[in-house]
Amino acid sequence: MPTAPPRSENRPEGERIAKLLARAGVASRREIERMIAEGRVALDGKVLDTPATILASLRGVTVDGNPVAAAEATRLFAFHKPTGLITAERDLAGRPTIYTALRNALPTGTPRLMPVGRLDLNTEGLLLLTNDGGLKRTMELPATKVPRTYRARAFGEIQQSQLEDLIEGVEIDGVRYGSIDANLERGTGRNVWVEMTITEGKNREVRRVLEYLGLKVNRLIRTGYGPFNLGDLPRGQAVELTGKPVARFLSEMTGEPIPRGGVKKADKVEIAAPSKPPRAPRPPARKAAPARPAPHKGADGPHSARKPADAANAAPPRRGRAGPDSAPRKDNAGTPRPPARSPSRKRPPATRGNTPRGPRK
Repeated sequence: MPTAPPRSENRPEGERIAKLLARAGVASRREIERMIAEGRVALDGKVLDTPATILASLRGVTVDGNPVAAAEATRLFAFHKPTGLITAERDLAGRPTIYTALRNALPTGTPRLMPVGRLDLNTEGLLLLTNDGGLKRTMELPATKVPRTYRARAFGEIQQSQLEDLIEGVEIDGVRYGSIDANLERGTGRNVWVEMTITEGKNREVRRVLEYLGLKVNRLIRTGYGPFNLGDLPRGQAVELTGKPVARFLSEMTGEPIPRGGVKKADKVEIAAPSKPPRAPRPPARKAAPARPAPHKGADGPHSARKPADAANAAPPRRGRAGPDSAPRKDNAGTPRPPARSPSRKRPPATRGNTPRGPRK
C-alpha cells in the first residue's frame, strides 16, 4: 500500500499555511495567496507576508480578524446543476447562483462548499463540491488530467472520422487543446449527439471545439468527473459521496495515505438519487365508539319504556292526503273529485260489457 514520502531532516514539521487554510475551507490556495498579499491573514496578531509560512496547525491564525477553526475532514458532494444558474457564490447582475439551489438541496449543518471547476450558465449536469480548497485546486489543474465527460446536442452534420482526429488534440485561434476522446452517438432530426471526454477543462472547451468542426451546441450536459458519473441523481438535487472508491480517489488527489481496504482508482462510482426522507408516522387509529345499550323491553314492546315527548317539542302531525284542510283535486275535465272513500266501504265488482264505468266510489 502506498505511503506518504519520508520527511527530510531539515524540513520543518507542518505544512504551508495556504494549504492548511485551503483544507479548512477558507478558500482555494490561489485565493488565500491573494488574501495574504493583501494583509488579511495574521498569526498571533502579526500579519503574514508570505504563503510559504510553515505551521503545524491553525492555532492563532486569523483571517480578517476572525479565528480560523480547525480543518474538518475532507468531504465531497455531487450536485446535478440545472441550466440558468451561475457557478459562483454571488452574481453582480443579481442572477441566481448554484448556492440558491443548494440551500434546499443540502442537509442542515453542511460545511461551506466550493465548486470543483465551473459550468456555464446554460450547461447542466454533474458539479462536484468540496470543503477542501486544496482538493478543489488539485482536481482543477490540467496537469492532474482528471477526465471530464460531456454529452452535447449540436445542430449540424459530422462524421465519426472527424471526431476521431481530436484524439491528437487541436489548435483553435492560437489555443492548444489536448487529446479529446469523442464519439458520435446518434442523430435526432437535424441535430447530433456527441460524447466527449477532456482532461484539461479549459474555458468553454467543448463548445469551441465543436464549433470549430461546424456544429452549434444547443444543449450541453456534464455526465462525469473523474470516476464519478451523474447516474440517477435528479436535477437540482445534491448528495454526499462516500464509500471506499471515494476514499481512494481523495487519497490520490490529496497525497494522503490510502485508507485500509481502499479499491482501485479505475472503479467507477454511479451516483444514486438521495434516499427519500422517512415518511411521517401515521396517526393512531381512532377508537371505536362504545356500543349503545340494548333498549329496555317493557310490557307493550321494546319502546314502551320511552318517555312521551314533550308537547312543546313534539313534531307536528303529518298531514294526510285527504283531510279537512285539503281541497278536492280536479281532473282534466275540471270536475271535482269526491273525497277519498272510507276504508270500511267495499269497492263494487266491475261490470262487464260496453257499459261505461262510472266514477269511483
